Amino acid sequence: MSDFNNGYPRAIPSSADMAVDTGLRAFMLGVYNKLALGLGVAGVLAWVTGNVPEVTSMLFQQVGRGITYTPLGWVVALAPVVLLFGSMFTMKNPTARGTGVLYWLVVAAIGAGGGLWFLRYTDASLASTFFVTAAAFGALSLWGYTTKRNLSGLGTFLFMGLIGLILASLVFAFLPAAQNPMFYFIINALGVLIFAGFIAYDTQRMKMGYYAAGGDRNMLGVLTNWAALGLFINFVNLFQFLLSFLGNRE
Repeated sequence: MSDFNNGYPRAIPSSADMAVDTGLRAFMLGVYNKLALGLGVAGVLAWVTGNVPEVTSMLFQQVGRGITYTPLGWVVALAPVVLLFGSMFTMKNPTARGTGVLYWLVVAAIGAGGGLWFLRYTDASLASTFFVTAAAFGALSLWGYTTKRNLSGLGTFLFMGLIGLILASLVFAFLPAAQNPMFYFIINALGVLIFAGFIAYDTQRMKMGYYAAGGDRNMLGVLTNWAALGLFINFVNLFQFLLSFLGNRE
């Protein structure tokens, strides 16, 4: 970490050099391949938990006119948060194997909890929203990779926006007076903007992280897993917020 200054390595190649660096391209391809595989695994798990009655009944239940989690479902839904916060204390010296296990545990937990999507929305709207999300993700990540602008200052702004989004979501969930369509619309619109920004920001950050690693194989393995995890979480959140605009309810 001593090679970083404001989130970037002190000495990195020029933008032109980066564009043709085969090592960088191999690293980025490894991240995207892992992300794609993670999305595939999560999608399969979400379909299973949302469409296989024996599994669905364990994780989800009907409450009034809505569908929510069972006690076991809440454990699965909150598992990613617990895993991510726990890793902040348990992974002081992260390894490629340890971060790889964390990545797949988070993917599995989010995928299992994602069965709720299949219960709340039509299959057609899930598919169309996924493709819209994938297209937006590709464009934003490409911009984050190729832009010559330094996006490091965007990180603090996005993080503060995320904290505000979480607080606003809690207010909406627990205060009946706040539960109106306009407030719901604003929360979801902010969610789309915030995670769109995170996609571009995290893409540039992982590119700079590759150069900071200086060819260290273990560090590159760790960075691959962290980068795939960050982009996976960004993709899933962008997908969920876009569902609020594009998804058709069952």
